[in-house]
Amino acid sequence: MNERERLTVRFEEHKPRLRAVAYRMLGSLAEADDVLQEAWLRICDWDTGGVEDLQAWLTTVVGRLCLNVLRSRRMRLQELSEFRVPDPVVSFQESDGPERDVLLADSVGLALLVVLDALEPAERLAFVLHDMFSVPFSEIATALGRSESATQQLASRARRRVHNVPEPERDLTRQRSLVAAFFAAARDGDFDSLLRVLHPEVVLRIDGGKLRHDASLFLRGAEAVSKHTRMYASLHPHVIPAFVNGAAGALVVPHGKPFAVMGFTISHGGITEIDVLLDPERLTRLGLIIPP
Repeated sequence: MNERERLTVRFEEHKPRLRAVAYRMLGSLAEADDVLQEAWLRICDWDTGGVEDLQAWLTTVVGRLCLNVLRSRRMRLQELSEFRVPDPVVSFQESDGPERDVLLADSVGLALLVVLDALEPAERLAFVLHDMFSVPFSEIATALGRSESATQQLASRARRRVHNVPEPERDLTRQRSLVAAFFAAARDGDFDSLLRVLHPEVVLRIDGGKLRHDASLFLRGAEAVSKHTRMYASLHPHVIPAFVNGAAGALVVPHGKPFAVMGFTISHGGITEIDVLLDPERLTRLGLIIPP
């Protein structure tokens, strides 16, 4: 086995972790896969014999490429708005295998990804690599071209933002119960029941993308969200329970085709966030397979 073949084997071994890094950095599964491909093309002919910790080195390479993507977004004036919903990871069983489990480790729910999207690119890199993947600040500093102390400050600022994300409910039975109650109340137009399952400061975020831009929406507060959810009454027969980033959620499939993915964040005894991806282009890229 030559050096390239050995590196190929090692890269494939680390690929699930690297994809998890890229997903947390970009909030996009398609872009995460693009970054991994670019990372391999860049390193496939390198001599890594002098690399002491290949995993940390590959993580830093992927992180640096993700940083370039985030900076490019801003240069193209594609600032993430309050309507932006990160790519959800959708499944129909609690575990889809070890690779998916790695992708969603550390409870990387949509609420957390939304907060990460709001960080500056350098803050996001410092926080994700250090706090989530234990990469030393010295290596992150090299990737950013900053001092180690400045890199620690970036991570600290990000940490303060991230720590405002409520601790999600872990009990899947409780999650499913609240999501089912939400759809039942929406179906029946039961305003009072909706108020009981929604946290007073609940946030509704709908991302329609370019093709459904008029549907994009941001609402805060149980009363405002309750009034809007009456619109979901007609969707009830087409709702399929699903796991969205490991939590109870739903796939909406009128006419047998994916129309929306709905992710729910449940904390403090109620639904604190509802993230809805309506963007047809991104839904197509998710490659969702509707269960029989």
